[in-house]
Amino acid sequence: MDYVIEMVNIRKEFPGIVANDDISINLRKGEVLALLGENGAGKSTLMSILFGLYTPDRGLIKVNGSVVNITNPNDASDLGIGMVHQHFKLVHNFTITENIILGMEPKGIKIDLTDARERIVELSKKYNLNVDPDAKIENVSVGMQQRVEILKMLYRNAEILIFDEPTAVLTPQEILELMKIMRNLIDEGKSIILITHKLKEIKQVADRCTVIRRGKVIDTVDVKTSSLEIMAEKMVGRKVTFSVEKGDGIPGNEILEISNLNVYNNRKVLGVKDFSLKIRSGEIVGIAGVDGNGQTELIEAITGLRDIHSGSIILNGQDISRLSIKERSNRGISHIPEDRHKHGLVLDYSLEENLILEQVESKKFSKNGFINKISMRDHANKIISDFDVRSGMGPLTIVRSMSGGNQQKAIVGREIFQNPDLLIAVQPTRGLDVGSIEYIHKRLVEQRDSGKAVLLVSLELDEILDLSDRIAVINSGELIGVVDGDKTNENEIGLMMAGISKGDKN
Repeated sequence: MDYVIEMVNIRKEFPGIVANDDISINLRKGEVLALLGENGAGKSTLMSILFGLYTPDRGLIKVNGSVVNITNPNDASDLGIGMVHQHFKLVHNFTITENIILGMEPKGIKIDLTDARERIVELSKKYNLNVDPDAKIENVSVGMQQRVEILKMLYRNAEILIFDEPTAVLTPQEILELMKIMRNLIDEGKSIILITHKLKEIKQVADRCTVIRRGKVIDTVDVKTSSLEIMAEKMVGRKVTFSVEKGDGIPGNEILEISNLNVYNNRKVLGVKDFSLKIRSGEIVGIAGVDGNGQTELIEAITGLRDIHSGSIILNGQDISRLSIKERSNRGISHIPEDRHKHGLVLDYSLEENLILEQVESKKFSKNGFINKISMRDHANKIISDFDVRSGMGPLTIVRSMSGGNQQKAIVGREIFQNPDLLIAVQPTRGLDVGSIEYIHKRLVEQRDSGKAVLLVSLELDEILDLSDRIAVINSGELIGVVDGDKTNENEIGLMMAGISKGDKN
């Protein structure tokens, strides 16, 4: 059997953790090989070694049967290996063409982009990518940015394409488009390694699947003949339930009342229009909508990150619409933010410092301006153990070095530990594996059952349907309607998301 890539006995250690423990994988020409594993299992580290971002402590790499030495991404690129990273590497105020040729600019004082532009248009047509070469990155959707990353690889004549968690930031429609693009690439003779923990996507697009757990290869299976349950069990090391177990909620008093809310977005037009919604204790209210329909502006208005134009936000009977973020937090709002890097964590702080960010002034953690290191450490250890946050150096780990999923579990733990009246969870399981998703879903239901009000915003329709007692659908910043979670289905919610209202506005 001819392999285009062979990685043999790869070992990579970081302080306090063995990320890759003698891993061997291989990729055949013209196939999609999925690398499946929990957050922090070592998948991205392994692919960063193949792409030249890390050097392995030992082991060897073969490309088309020959042993190679890959010391940086240029070496990888010369060998026909390209990579689309989980967090895109694009310059926002450059055009798509400028981003694609970056690092390969034609020599000369003045750069003529005509040839490059023509080639990009040609590649875009060939692979059905529908990219406008003159658009600026800052003006295109996340899904389009990802296509630019794919074009960057194709422009460099990559034959082996690595996708690192490619659907973490895409809408359901964009995910379907990406799957089609991957099949087109395979039909053209490319070979793909797909790093993911989304089993449905592996079923849709992959041929074989190598499962990695805690730095070791557990098994390689044929995707067509393996069930989702078997793959999930190999990944997590135990049986995983795919359905959320929850009894009927018992709603109590009104915790949050949003009335006739109007909020401007960054383009100075109304992103939220005349929006009204009530949330009671002991219930999960889900907000469903296609990305970019006002969800971000709505949540920023409730948490204080964005000023409101008109309307009111009442928490426990008191108008909080003009209060600061800190005052809202002190009154019982916890917030799991949409973007964990921008609004959730200080990446260069330690884990224990991040876990007390909002409470650093409380008597529990500081006195006379000095932090109480012992109580900070105890607090961190509790969250790390309760929420299974895995990191090389425990509370002292610098958060930037942790996997995305473990960063997310740390934020969820921190926000729940504050014992809020209202827990706002925005994309709480974005980029998480099935084991972690199951765990966080349980914690959200627990919050509901202990009498908290939970406002859930998610682009995963399955998640909204599984968890919500009531579902509010938003389209272009307007409330289309509110339906009971147990009396609706994906089809009805999908139509409402497209702006087709159901009966009266509730």
